[in-house]
Amino acid sequence: MHIPDGFLSPKTYIPAYLIASGLWFYGIKRMRNELEDKAVPFLSVMAAFSFVISLVMVPIPGGSSGHAVGIGLLSVIFGYWTAFIVLSVVFFLQAVMFGDGGITTFPVNAVIMGFIGSITAYYIYRLLKNFNNTVALFFAGYTGLLVSAFLTAVVLGIQPYIAHDNNGNPLFFPFDLSITIPAVIIPHLFIGIGEGILTVAGWNIYRRLYDGEN
Repeated sequence: MHIPDGFLSPKTYIPAYLIASGLWFYGIKRMRNELEDKAVPFLSVMAAFSFVISLVMVPIPGGSSGHAVGIGLLSVIFGYWTAFIVLSVVFFLQAVMFGDGGITTFPVNAVIMGFIGSITAYYIYRLLKNFNNTVALFFAGYTGLLVSAFLTAVVLGIQPYIAHDNNGNPLFFPFDLSITIPAVIIPHLFIGIGEGILTVAGWNIYRRLYDGEN
């Protein structure tokens, strides 16, 4: 789901860098204030886990791929600001070290998955947790990933409209919304199930470790 270099026009990634820079600045301050010292070791483990699982690609018909991220788990446990900062670091390292994603597209990936995905998962959990905690955890992970996939499809699908030559030929990503939305969303309806299960399992592990320290 990471968007690679060359797919987005400067009209997209330059404003994204400006938006992301403000979010990173504020997010780091929030993370420092909100993160408990005893949670740091588990956060480090979760960051490493997110790094690994988001490198495991699930082939998607048409030549693309998708993957779990750990969006819901990080945001539910640590809050969406901490999740955003951690996922931003993960995406940056993946882009630099493995070419998974890109440098120009890095802020778009970070804002869509790291921030919007995390804040969606966080509030879905808060909305549903009094009904059933396991259901809330599952849908936090599922919805956070699905919203991220949808916005990724939208950003890709608008490129032919905002970046084209005088003859209307796309200069960057060539497929419009009628193709990108179903191509990205349909596979992630199933990949999201894995993300939801991961969120439930990770939360249960965290609570056992956390309760064991109290």
